[in-house]
Amino acid sequence: MPGPSVEERVGVVEEKTRNIIEKVDDLKVDVRDMHDCLDRTRDQLDRKLDDMLVEYRTNRDNYYAAMKESDKVNQEAHASMMAKIEAFEKFKTKGTYIAIGVAAFLVGTGYLTHGEVGKIISMLPK
Repeated sequence: MPGPSVEERVGVVEEKTRNIIEKVDDLKVDVRDMHDCLDRTRDQLDRKLDDMLVEYRTNRDNYYAAMKESDKVNQEAHASMMAKIEAFEKFKTKGTYIAIGVAAFLVGTGYLTHGEVGKIISMLPK
């Protein structure tokens, strides 16, 4: 039994070639679609990153403005508190000196004895 004729074999090769060409054309379309998809994805990512950068800068600026305002308020509060503490310390020191002066006067005039002065001094703030 003789094998297929040359014409039959050429016909089979031509059919296979057409199938290969169709597959290559389909692959070209698929590659083009994939390329377009990648382009769209890249563009979307670029836009999203730009939006995120703008949002970050806005939030950063708002955060630093709030921190500067908070720092200013804290510095004012600390300065006010320091002034009050200094005034209280002056008052306490002045009161102590006045109490010692009064005690010395009372001892000097004879209204207090030395033992009573020790009790008064022990009651003074330290």
